[in-house]
Amino acid sequence: MKTSDFYYDLPQHLIAQSPAEPRDAARMMVIHRNTGLREDKIFRDLPEYLHSGDVMVINQTKVIPARLLGEKEETKVPVEVLLLKRLDKDTWETLVRPGRRLKKGVTVSFGDGLLRARIGDTTDAGGRIVTFLYDGVFEELLDQLGEMPLPPYIHEKLKDPSQYQTVYARQEGSAAAPTAGLHFTNEVLEKIRQMGVIIVPVLLHVGLGTFRPVKAEDVSQHQMHSEYYEVTKEAADRINAARQNGGRIVCIGTTSVRTLETVTDEEGIVHPGTGNTSIFITPGVRFKATDALLTNFHLPESTLLMLVSAIMGREQALDAYREAVRKEYRFFSFGDCMLIL
Repeated sequence: MKTSDFYYDLPQHLIAQSPAEPRDAARMMVIHRNTGLREDKIFRDLPEYLHSGDVMVINQTKVIPARLLGEKEETKVPVEVLLLKRLDKDTWETLVRPGRRLKKGVTVSFGDGLLRARIGDTTDAGGRIVTFLYDGVFEELLDQLGEMPLPPYIHEKLKDPSQYQTVYARQEGSAAAPTAGLHFTNEVLEKIRQMGVIIVPVLLHVGLGTFRPVKAEDVSQHQMHSEYYEVTKEAADRINAARQNGGRIVCIGTTSVRTLETVTDEEGIVHPGTGNTSIFITPGVRFKATDALLTNFHLPESTLLMLVSAIMGREQALDAYREAVRKEYRFFSFGDCMLIL
């Protein structure tokens, strides 16, 4: 497969610059894979498509203010550091700009020296290993100095940082939000619980693996960046029990899919565990745990569009995307969503 096989034409004005208000007012395209039927709904209609005994898997990661703006200490050149993955207490894998100016050994200052960073080795993905120097508590300094790491195609300022967090975010560590979850309100979640749907949290800290562009012409040559995940024994047990009783596994977002498919064996049994996953799901991959998926509309030629194409077929996926363009759905992180059944 070629990366260009996953291209579609998207007018710039369809890239959402702000989230729907209220959250659950976003549009939702419902796709029935077996019949090809497509419906135009609103996200708050989601409960109509769920049944008692189903499991809804959510990613409870929380976005950190991972974007730091500072300056090179020697020359005062402006610098941007994006935190991707914590390697130990004070060492992070990052993306830095301007990369050419930030050689190994260079020191960067943030907040007039409240936080300093020493640039280390270059990573295989082209990032930098950075060690932070500071007095006090790192997380408090990050809250004070950092900004929410909005994607580069979003040009408007957030009214409130909580707009880029899911209402169920619990564990800090992501450099980007699991955006399908942004549509949920506490009221929608409670309605789903009262229906008898089992809501199971898992964890995948969103990093470079989720949004790194595919530069290889041959899809098979793309290397996914690893991201940290956790699946508890309680979560695994609840999913396995529901499947044995005929319940469907409905994943909220591609990060939940990637987490589940990482820890599920060939017999469809979900195992608890923690670690780093670099799973890359493309057409032809057999899904071992995922029965349905709620997801946003993704960038052309992205790994996320390839995952969607794997679950519903490339032609059906691209046809749905073309219809979404015609009907002027809103795209990407703050955009509308599709429910794939």
